[in-house]
Amino acid sequence: MTRPRVAVLEILHESHGHLDVDDITARVRGRLDSVSVQAVYDVLAALNRAGLARRIAPAGAAARFEARVGDNHHHLVCRTCNAIVDVDCATGAAPCLDPIDAAGFVVDEAEVTYWGLCATCR
Repeated sequence: MTRPRVAVLEILHESHGHLDVDDITARVRGRLDSVSVQAVYDVLAALNRAGLARRIAPAGAAARFEARVGDNHHHLVCRTCNAIVDVDCATGAAPCLDPIDAAGFVVDEAEVTYWGLCATCR
């Protein structure tokens, strides 16, 4: 695994949160001599494809990335400040929701985004 990939993955695991590309790039630059924003995008895409990172893209907000993968959780997003918080699925097993008509699909995941106002913005 390349040094940028290791750095990005470590940063995602250490943050325990949802970071955007700018946050990740700044933190990687603190560890490595030099890294471009494009390199960070490429690393995140590769980690996402490999199932080592998850991309969260709430409407109207910058995409965020997290290392919490392989479980069945969803997200709460603040409409004002775009803060994102993990929320475990009530049913525990994926997918937690089944469509009325799956149109021939085999559904293996349901992604739920809850929207509201966080405690700080209320």
